[in-house]
Amino acid sequence: MNRLPRPSTAVLLCACALAAVGGCAAPGGLGPGEPAPAVSAQPRPEPLWPAWTDTTSTAPGAAVGKREPAPQPLKGDLQVPAGGLGAMDVLDVLRADPLMRPYVKGGSINAPGRAGIRPPVHHDLTGNGALELIAAADTASGRSVLAVYTVAGGRIVPVLHTSGLRMEAEAIGTDLLVRTNTNEGIEQAVRFRWDGERMTVVSEEKRYDTSAPRTEPRARNTPAPSAPAPAPSAPAPSPESSR
Repeated sequence: MNRLPRPSTAVLLCACALAAVGGCAAPGGLGPGEPAPAVSAQPRPEPLWPAWTDTTSTAPGAAVGKREPAPQPLKGDLQVPAGGLGAMDVLDVLRADPLMRPYVKGGSINAPGRAGIRPPVHHDLTGNGALELIAAADTASGRSVLAVYTVAGGRIVPVLHTSGLRMEAEAIGTDLLVRTNTNEGIEQAVRFRWDGERMTVVSEEKRYDTSAPRTEPRARNTPAPSAPAPAPSAPAPSPESSR
């Protein structure tokens, strides 16, 4: 029986040296004392058509095009008390807003069913700890109008106006979710978020009610099919042939 040759002392010493240098680092990992590589900078959005891009907005996902001017405070001598918007009469605020003033004549309502101003809701939508005023008006047609007001520099500033049928609203943290419906069975959910100046849309979803009856469209200028012509009848036999 042949014996395998024993490894030489030089080979064993070389293997031990390599093990000491490698340590216990995992494959692909950093060894003891090995510096970590520098973190590469994340890529920034690059406009493909700069002439069509709003260069004033650098945040990813910013809207392209001309930005609307900042909302302006309500005119008049309406003063914000020490208690903020929560200490004010919602009807007084709406009367000072030209877009909401026409709905004030319906007065206040405490339940759905008639036109008027819903009970006001106060919620922090800007994240600064102060409470914004959320007001909604229901109309006789079933459409509702919602407005959000904040305080800046001691003045009341409208930061959102939106409307829709059968409106519902929810607060998700500092976001505002507004749900509306259409007569065609479409439910729309729009999520608004404070951007430093106003409440802007961050997401919009539509859901179609497939259980609603649908009417098939009729083709225009299509003549109705005519009834088939009757088959020609056989000629009656002549008296000569019957003899």
